[in-house]
Amino acid sequence: MTQPKLHHRSKMNNNSPTTTTTNSILPKCRPNFWFIVLSLFVLWYILLYVYDWSSLRGSTPLPDDSSIESIESNPNIHLTKEITQNDTLSSEATKPANKSETYDDDNWIESIDQIHRLENDLEPLLIESEENDRCMGKFIYVHQLPDRFNEDLVKQCKLLSKWSDMCQYMVNKGLGPELGNPQRLFLPTGWFSTDQFTLEIFFHERMKQYDCLTNDSSKASAIFVPYYAGLDVARHLWGFNVSTRDTDSLDLAKLLRGKPEWKVMSGRDHFLVAGRITWDFRRGVDEESAWGNKLMLLPEFKNSTILTIESSPWNLNDFGIPYPTYFHPSNDNEVFTWQNKIRRQKRKILFSFAGGGRPHIEDSIRGEIISQCNAANRKCRMIECKNKGNKCHKPIHIMKLFQSSIFCLQPPGDSFTRRSTFDSILAGCIPVFFSPGSAYVQYIWHLPRKFNKYSVLIPENDVKNKNVSIEKWLSRIPRQEVAAMREEVIKLIPKVVYADPRSKLETLEDAFDLTVKGVIERVESIRREIREGRESSLEVDEEISWKYKLFGIVGKHEWDHFFLRTNRSRY
Repeated sequence: MTQPKLHHRSKMNNNSPTTTTTNSILPKCRPNFWFIVLSLFVLWYILLYVYDWSSLRGSTPLPDDSSIESIESNPNIHLTKEITQNDTLSSEATKPANKSETYDDDNWIESIDQIHRLENDLEPLLIESEENDRCMGKFIYVHQLPDRFNEDLVKQCKLLSKWSDMCQYMVNKGLGPELGNPQRLFLPTGWFSTDQFTLEIFFHERMKQYDCLTNDSSKASAIFVPYYAGLDVARHLWGFNVSTRDTDSLDLAKLLRGKPEWKVMSGRDHFLVAGRITWDFRRGVDEESAWGNKLMLLPEFKNSTILTIESSPWNLNDFGIPYPTYFHPSNDNEVFTWQNKIRRQKRKILFSFAGGGRPHIEDSIRGEIISQCNAANRKCRMIECKNKGNKCHKPIHIMKLFQSSIFCLQPPGDSFTRRSTFDSILAGCIPVFFSPGSAYVQYIWHLPRKFNKYSVLIPENDVKNKNVSIEKWLSRIPRQEVAAMREEVIKLIPKVVYADPRSKLETLEDAFDLTVKGVIERVESIRREIREGRESSLEVDEEISWKYKLFGIVGKHEWDHFFLRTNRSRY
């Protein structure tokens, strides 16, 4: 693989007014400071080595004390010297420039060339110094892996799914084909038919453009492993034995173990993206009927940080990051334009649902949700996903429904989370959850801790036992509160979308930026604990890791009943 290109860009930290003021002044002062230093150095060089002090006319050595006494005793000497000096000056004034003076001019030109060469030699040092200041605590080192772990998987796209051609989604750096702007539902640019399982590709492409890449791993705050784990396991989920499913994971673990970068922290500073749900990588037994591979259960990757579109509430080594949406802006203005468009949207539907039932899952509440939606008449609209050609796979139908709705229902399906959550946020539709495991304990780097400011939580047991009417629950929320919640949802849009990897946002942080920041903070926390001779994560029971990661507590919590595992074979 080719070495990632290093790019440089300065960013401001908006953590506090004081920090903002300081950071806004420092970047302006540093270039001026180094310019003054360089200018003074050049002036010193000219005065010391270039200027010919002996050429100053009329400059004679000061006489010593004995000379003064001699002159005072014989005034004729003074007169003779004065006449001789005047004659000499007169004769020199009439002479043409001699060879020595011409040589001095050549010396001057040569010295100017030396100064320019000196400036050129100093420039990389100044740039490196500024880069170190700007990127201190943010450097990332990227492992160079054999193509079999990433690029070859993209080339083998026909093997990624038994039911659809995934090759169409590999274009545009993994964003998929451009959507255009049908029915004026989108914007003229920035919209793509993105598959929910291609995150690894454009995350890697984005990492290649990261401002603070380094080839020196000792400077790195974190180390990125560009392994397309989701694409790898997708090839072998159906009809392959466990040995085939585990091959690449085991080979990668062996490869990393042998690298000096790994040995520094035994992989605790490493991170990778697995662009599927966590359960595809947590096969606990080596039985052919068991699901997925065992990537996340390997000792090496238990030490690492693994980024998934759905993490496990009962494990510490993976963190949820947003599903891909259809919107990948190439500049800030596209984000602002979309937000303004959504703010003006008229919404006549109280609540909506896009999805299918789960009759094979005993505890699923989807059947009840579909029944309540049908009973609500015009207050609820639904796109029911029943067959291969259904509208759920067509962005125009999903976004049109969500843009017309005030609330969008997001019940668990085969697992806790749904891509639909992020489609609804993108459409300015307030998400309604039935379990905190669907978002709150998942996307802790991207969604606010004040959950009721942007969403609604209706306990799933109340729905399952038919103790609650969704229509009545949502109708009771005051209009002003609904408007405030919608505005909070719209503000979240840049935080849950991934910008086009071929460009970058200037003033906004997208899902990639927040993910990298979260990883670096996590690794730094681990480093700090190691220096202090402790590692708190080793003291935490993984069964309660969801509240340790979210709230930093291990005691009782009101959500405990949501995370009691009754079926460990499923999760």
